Amino acid sequence: MMSENVTILIADDHALVRRGLKTLLERQSHFKVVAEAETATEAIEKAQEIHPDVAVLDIRMPGLSGIEACRQIVNSVEGCKVIMLTAYAEDELLFAAIQAGAVGYVLKFVGSNELIHAVDRVSRGEGFLDSALTVTVFKEVHKAGQARHTAEFAPLTSQEMAVLVLVTKGLTNRQIATELYLGEGTIRNYVSSMLTKLALANRAEAAAFAVKHNIDEVIATY
Repeated sequence: MMSENVTILIADDHALVRRGLKTLLERQSHFKVVAEAETATEAIEKAQEIHPDVAVLDIRMPGLSGIEACRQIVNSVEGCKVIMLTAYAEDELLFAAIQAGAVGYVLKFVGSNELIHAVDRVSRGEGFLDSALTVTVFKEVHKAGQARHTAEFAPLTSQEMAVLVLVTKGLTNRQIATELYLGEGTIRNYVSSMLTKLALANRAEAAAFAVKHNIDEVIATY
């Protein structure tokens, strides 16, 4: 059920924006803006003092960032849900806000019903992502996944990576040697080194490991 009285903290360094957001939110009879803050530091202090149900924070503020404010509020104010506001659909800070513990993400267009929906949703313990930001989030998640997979192959040299790619394709040492214009003994040494570095027992495990960690995408970075 919808909370009857949702108390809200608004933090933005522009007074006009805060006024607009407050007007928008308080059109809903069950919303009450109980505090406003001009800086992230002020937002943290007021959140810790007042314990609002929802904190609406601009992602970009002078001095301490909205992201750091989010992190501190989430960690120190029990039950307070944080919604981040951004003016840009491609905001590179968005994923950092997710990691900081924000559960709502809304483009900062005063008059948009998205913020009302966001406050309603997060006050009920749900998450909310403005549809315009979905692509950005998926891109960042994909980038993070790529970085994680790349790290799995970090012990290998570029030559060992090239050998692993061909092992994954089922080529024998002789076929790999022909493909890379190297001696078969050299390839045997590369395979042995690769298995040792990745703590794998045999070629089959190496192939499974490579597929699991998306070697086709990772190899482009070598």
